[in-house]
Amino acid sequence: MVMIQPEEENEETVLQNLPKPQPTASTSKTTTSDTTTTKENGSDSDGFETASERGVSDNEEEDIVNKGINPENNAEDHQQQHTQNNAELIQRGVEEGNEAKLEGNRLFGNGQYEEALLQYELALQVSPQDVPSSVELRSICHFNRGVCFLKLGKYEDTIKECSRALELNPSYMKALVRRGEAHEKLEHFEEAIVDMKKTLEFDPSNDQAKKTIRRLEPLAAEKREKMKEEMIGKLKEMGNSLLGRFGMSIDNFKAVQDPNTGSYSISFQR
Repeated sequence: MVMIQPEEENEETVLQNLPKPQPTASTSKTTTSDTTTTKENGSDSDGFETASERGVSDNEEEDIVNKGINPENNAEDHQQQHTQNNAELIQRGVEEGNEAKLEGNRLFGNGQYEEALLQYELALQVSPQDVPSSVELRSICHFNRGVCFLKLGKYEDTIKECSRALELNPSYMKALVRRGEAHEKLEHFEEAIVDMKKTLEFDPSNDQAKKTIRRLEPLAAEKREKMKEEMIGKLKEMGNSLLGRFGMSIDNFKAVQDPNTGSYSISFQR
């Protein structure tokens, strides 16, 4: 009868002394049923797992995906984080812009127009551009700057700021009215009338716009006539310089206005 127990003790002693278990002929003969089964399945490692033999089980693959190691999940998480960060930055910019605008309103109420201009400019700088949530804020700040310039008598700047406000919000009636006032101050009567008529398109009952149109239309007509006279005067000067070489002058030509059409006809007189 063969004694198995002593061989098992020797095998244990060998395994303890070696840094890494190695398959031997004796151990191959005295392996347990699990090891014998492994050999029969074609494994050369006697049940010890090596890097080349180890595979990833289905459960391990599931664990990797669940832990977020999947590259696709990582990309999605990164995109979500980036979107969230952008949203937070936009919200912060809008909040800071509103704070600067409110400070500008306070300064404007105190008559500190130059200081208010700086606060409105700051609001425009910190608020994000091309973002729907800040369009209204930016439009209001441009309009408020326009009103400050109107108070300071800088009408050209008023027109520029109100025009920027209208680019962001084409139906901004207050900006139309203030721009019209600035045009009137500069005697741009035709442009002022256009702004007032545009205001009436949005608000047909706007009495201020109606009164302004009635008041400015005769002024605009008078200015047109004045401009015509100035133009004719310049043409006469140019004509006399040319006709003088032939012994004639522009006085030999008479312009007669047709009362029906308003056009002019030229006749020659000696």
